[in-house]
Amino acid sequence: MPPGDLTVTAVVVTRDRPRLLEDALASVAAQSAPPLEVRIGNDGDAEVGVALAALGGIATTVIRSGASGPAAARNRAARGARGEALAFLDDDDRWLAGHLERLAAALADPGVALAFCDCAIVREATTAGGARTELARRVIAHDWDDALMRHDDFIAPSAWIVRRTLFERLGGFDESFRYSEDWDFLLRAASHTSPRRAPGVTVEIRLRESGNASADFGAERLDCLRRLAARHRLPPIEPKTFWEVADTVARATGRA
Repeated sequence: MPPGDLTVTAVVVTRDRPRLLEDALASVAAQSAPPLEVRIGNDGDAEVGVALAALGGIATTVIRSGASGPAAARNRAARGARGEALAFLDDDDRWLAGHLERLAAALADPGVALAFCDCAIVREATTAGGARTELARRVIAHDWDDALMRHDDFIAPSAWIVRRTLFERLGGFDESFRYSEDWDFLLRAASHTSPRRAPGVTVEIRLRESGNASADFGAERLDCLRRLAARHRLPPIEPKTFWEVADTVARATGRA
């Protein structure tokens, strides 16, 4: 059980990547402080039953979201959660063993409603059989920074935990954003709480040549960034991958 007996629901979102999902769920099962339950938002057509075996005996619920996008998939999976806090994981990312324990410790302070950890951004190659090969990595390790968040979202959803009361108060993710829904949520949340960094890399954000939403620079993503800037009164936003954001943060902090 996490510090202070805080109960945590792991909210996992997946879309037609059962082999990657299996790795993600194995990383949930390997936690030093396992979650109370796992709720999976299945936004695709592929069955996920085989991947569920990686969770062992952790209580699990699968909710289909009808290809509505990651915001809707997370919202539907979070609805009905029993945990006091929600920790998010995308199917292509992986948590390291102490991830939930470290984040839950940050929420032991009752004044903190959202916490995040440092992350490794990993470029990888995958084979048709699902084997994964790491090509390169960069680390993002930076405290919450209002100024930086005005032009670069450096905190991936797989790196954070939020009290369920705050998540529900904010109405979850805005489903009108098929991209940058996590950035929008963080900016809205920051007006209600001071996000707390839990130092230490406990998550891997893994990027491939295809299936990487941050590498999509198409019209819909650009429109989401435009609407995000208008809603939060931000300057025009340049689309970047998390790999590029990691470099920006390193340069801003003198770690490049």
